[in-house]
Amino acid sequence: MIITSILLIILCCIIIWRASDGFEAASEYLGRNLSEGVRGATINAIGSSMPELFTTLFFLFVLKDKDGFAGGIGTTAGSAIFNGMIIPAVVILVVVLKRVTSSVEVSKKVLYRDGISLLICEFILILLLGGDTLTWVHGLVLMLLYALYSLYMLSTMKSVNSEDKTVDLDEDEEESEDNDNKSIFFSLITLDLEPVFIKDIINSKNGWRLLIFSMLIIGAACLLLVKSCEWLGDELNIPIYFIAVILASAATSVPDTILSMKDAKKGNYDDAVSNALGSNIFDVCFALGFPLFLFTIIYGPIQMSPETVLNISELRILLFILTSIAFIIYIVKQKMGIISAMLLLLIYLLFTIYILGRSMDSEISIYISEWLRTINDNIDEFRFWKE
Repeated sequence: MIITSILLIILCCIIIWRASDGFEAASEYLGRNLSEGVRGATINAIGSSMPELFTTLFFLFVLKDKDGFAGGIGTTAGSAIFNGMIIPAVVILVVVLKRVTSSVEVSKKVLYRDGISLLICEFILILLLGGDTLTWVHGLVLMLLYALYSLYMLSTMKSVNSEDKTVDLDEDEEESEDNDNKSIFFSLITLDLEPVFIKDIINSKNGWRLLIFSMLIIGAACLLLVKSCEWLGDELNIPIYFIAVILASAATSVPDTILSMKDAKKGNYDDAVSNALGSNIFDVCFALGFPLFLFTIIYGPIQMSPETVLNISELRILLFILTSIAFIIYIVKQKMGIISAMLLLLIYLLFTIYILGRSMDSEISIYISEWLRTINDNIDEFRFWKE
């Protein structure tokens, strides 16, 4: 059963990866009127974060109550750390190893805008999730945070001159002929969704169809992912929380990684990095807030065990610390190169080792856990709404 669960998780990764190609094509067209950097932080980030949203929803509604919420917050937090470390590192390595450029330069305005916004959202989340009871109010506050961020992004966006017209995809005649020769059945089986919905020209109508169908495929894969993580946790006798932080979060971050890599290859470094940071803001606020809001409206408040409260508090504080370190790496130099990529990969490796050690109650991980709990105790003094 362990091997079967792992294979199913891998299968989910592949399905999400394949479906995200069609999603990327649709979102790129639909977001054509947004300026560079804003597109990556909004429509690309929202689209590529659909797996986190679906996974959190399924964790809550399938597993119910505290186990479901622990799995959901583990997925969003783990994904945020993955996005903040792995995606920028992969972006740098891809363009450097392919000799596109020797380093990556991202607009400081984009980094400060999205980085500071992310840190603010994470800090508010730390304050917000300090009690053992969660209600629809918590979910609403998180969603409002993302609404404020989105309004700020759109209000400060530079105007882009772009007509609302169809885009001819026949830039390469040979590629177009190959796509025409593919049968719809084969394309569906291989999840090559673009030829199914778009023949020669993409427009708003078929773009939205492709976007929605891709989301449905990704959603189905996320449901299977949740069940696979549950089965694996049962077999290994490990709380679903730890499985979600590592495996579910990595699987749901596939679209973010693919979109950022494609943007980087095109030289859109602002979009490549802002997609990762914008995805984290979406994960922290909406992908967690909406399922929490919906679940508590339907089933009532979530009562969490003291252990779950501590685990969640530790993870959010650790997320804030690691995001702060990553932010320093982003801005300390004008350009990011191999050294920056290696540092980010090292941080994620240490995080993974900590989570694995925490699941096995290793001595070092327990020491770090106690330190994080001390920080949480100090923060608890500022949670004035608690009794």
